[in-house]
Amino acid sequence: MSNEKNIIFTDNSKIVIESLAEAGADVFIGYPITPANLLYHYASKRFTTFMAAPDEITTLQWMSGFSASGKIPVTATSFPGFALMIESINMAYMMELPMVIILVQRLGPATGTATTGAQGDLLLLNGMISGGMSVATFNFSNEIDCWEISAKALEFAVKHRTPVILLTSKEEMMTKKSFDINRLNPIEKYEREFYNSDETYVSYKPEKNLVPAFLPLGNEKHQVRFTASTHNMRGIIQNSTVEAMNNSKRLHFKNLRNIKEYTFYEFYEEANAKTIIVSYGITSQAVKEAASILRKDGKKVSYLIAKTLLPTPQIYFDIFSKYENIVVAEENLTGQYKQILFGNKTTTNIISITEFGKMISPAAIIKEVSNHV
Repeated sequence: MSNEKNIIFTDNSKIVIESLAEAGADVFIGYPITPANLLYHYASKRFTTFMAAPDEITTLQWMSGFSASGKIPVTATSFPGFALMIESINMAYMMELPMVIILVQRLGPATGTATTGAQGDLLLLNGMISGGMSVATFNFSNEIDCWEISAKALEFAVKHRTPVILLTSKEEMMTKKSFDINRLNPIEKYEREFYNSDETYVSYKPEKNLVPAFLPLGNEKHQVRFTASTHNMRGIIQNSTVEAMNNSKRLHFKNLRNIKEYTFYEFYEEANAKTIIVSYGITSQAVKEAASILRKDGKKVSYLIAKTLLPTPQIYFDIFSKYENIVVAEENLTGQYKQILFGNKTTTNIISITEFGKMISPAAIIKEVSNHV
């Protein structure tokens, strides 16, 4: 990281696309949709292979084909497009195909308002895989995150053979700002490892960390099987054998086990504070400002900015256990992250700050937190 400044006028869409390209993504497939348009546009200029799909279902099918052949595909969409992708994401999840899907949240339900941001899709992601199985989901709170976490998300997808979600929002991806690009450290391309033994390749035989070795279609040495139906380690369709059931369960525990190494968060611990504010994404900016003002007024408050959202890392609960009051701030009507963390039960010490159709202000956070510090 250079001490000299190199100020450019840009947005986080460009930072994310450049990060993924440098980390090793080599294909972008997409169907343009607001507010993911800039990601689509920049990818068309940056990726060697860029394909404009006729719709979002086709997008994920093409991505699966590229992934099975050894490429690392990326797409970007918003809720209406993502809803069409869900069946194919489940397919890729079951086939254990690495890919990165950028979900830029906007106001819903349905088509909602394309030019208004939101944080309304988290519960959808938490239940997206049939059976409620876990899918790795990361998000950003600043430009550095966009650069570093995008690359790490790609690494997680490839290393663990799984689709990965980068969850963000309209304001985070489309807002233009001045930024010193010398703050960004170089990204090393993630070097993939393919199966290279002379022994017979077993497509879904788990190895280190419950992850099977990967071998792309088209190699001349081994047979490769991919299937989205319940199957055994060899990729043979089986409905109810112990091996097939355990293989399906492994997909869930694979992500649970390996998320610890990819747990990203920002924790500010104020000594003797009894209240902690929890947030993620664009709302984290308001949380940090509110916490700073509260501290200047002599009110002790800590905060946790979650950047690894799913599966929920255990360290978050370890942190929460230190506090009497937990305030969860998020830009949706129903308090989705609070539900994921603590369920639907209402308690006096777990407080939601929510908003619909506009961002949460530092003043709103200060007003609520002041009642508990």
